[in-house]
Amino acid sequence: MLAEVGTFLGSLAAADLAERSRQGLAHDAGGWAVRKRELTGKSSARWAGSITKASHDQWALARRGQVAHLAWLRGQIASIEARLARPLGAKADKREGLARGYGSRAEWHAKSRRLHALQDRLAVVEADWAAGRVRVVRGGKRLASTRHHLQAAGLSEQAWRAGWQAARMFLAADGESGKRCGNETIRVTDTGHISLKLPVPLAHRANAPHGRYVLDATVRFRHRGQEWRDRITANRAVAYRIHHDVLRGRWYVTASWQPAAAPVLPLEAALARGGVV
Repeated sequence: MLAEVGTFLGSLAAADLAERSRQGLAHDAGGWAVRKRELTGKSSARWAGSITKASHDQWALARRGQVAHLAWLRGQIASIEARLARPLGAKADKREGLARGYGSRAEWHAKSRRLHALQDRLAVVEADWAAGRVRVVRGGKRLASTRHHLQAAGLSEQAWRAGWQAARMFLAADGESGKRCGNETIRVTDTGHISLKLPVPLAHRANAPHGRYVLDATVRFRHRGQEWRDRITANRAVAYRIHHDVLRGRWYVTASWQPAAAPVLPLEAALARGGVV
């Protein structure tokens, strides 16, 4: 059931991310509302909110990646240009801020070709940045590239495809304070029982009231479990993500929340009555 829900929501998430990417810099609150409204009819209001937020975050992450890539390209270009401008075999002069020259004519020629290649790449990335165009691979670029190197990765095509489908699933929901156990979409009780709010097309598969599906398996959080239990007992927001580890054949649930800011005692107050060294 998790695989069926995750695959269905993953297809909606892929289409929504593509639409968000097409909007580019023209995206605004109105466009976000339209996307969420369209997804609500295909899933539910809460699933639609989680999907559109994830698409927005992924687009923003890709933009930050573009900034980092631009900085790296410009740094590489500046470094090569500085060394190309120096005579062959010239030593570096840190006092004058001069780079070391290349050791041979062949190396100088290879680096000049490398410079032109980097400049071409920089022009492409700068054009993407100006247009608000990003390049995102749902499931991960590394896993997508592995498809062409299955023997080196020690994977069969069936094993790779199972991992690819698992990576492209969408089973994540943000929490909401005031709702039962802090999350209305993916609910985990203090006894570890998990239930999902099924999307509209799968609502007929529900085994509990209000279109919910209760899993037979239970979950246990070993790390910070008591803190998690305190939050859900008080109905405070907890976000959940469910993912499938194909190699181990297991499903995992990740819980996250925003911790309260810890009060900081000023140093003057701490030393008001003296201190022990």
